Amino acid sequence: MRTFFMVFITVFLAEIGDKTQLATMLFSADAKTNSWIVFAGSSAALVLAAGIGVIVGSHIEKFLSPMLLRWIAGIGFILVGIWTLLKK
Repeated sequence: MRTFFMVFITVFLAEIGDKTQLATMLFSADAKTNSWIVFAGSSAALVLAAGIGVIVGSHIEKFLSPMLLRWIAGIGFILVGIWTLLKK
């Protein structure tokens, strides 16, 4: 259960206010669109994206150590942050 809650909190905080959430809000803001359909579509997309992450992650760990994966992910996040700050 500890892993479940750590993943839940991490993903939940990462998703709040990101482009995916903003796009979902824009879709549901259309008066002609059923909000439940938007919810179902965005939920299915997030589940599929997470599933791909789990499958790829479980295969990558066979070739790379968890510590190296942490370093790669950390550096990746830092680079994305720098890119976000510097882009026009």
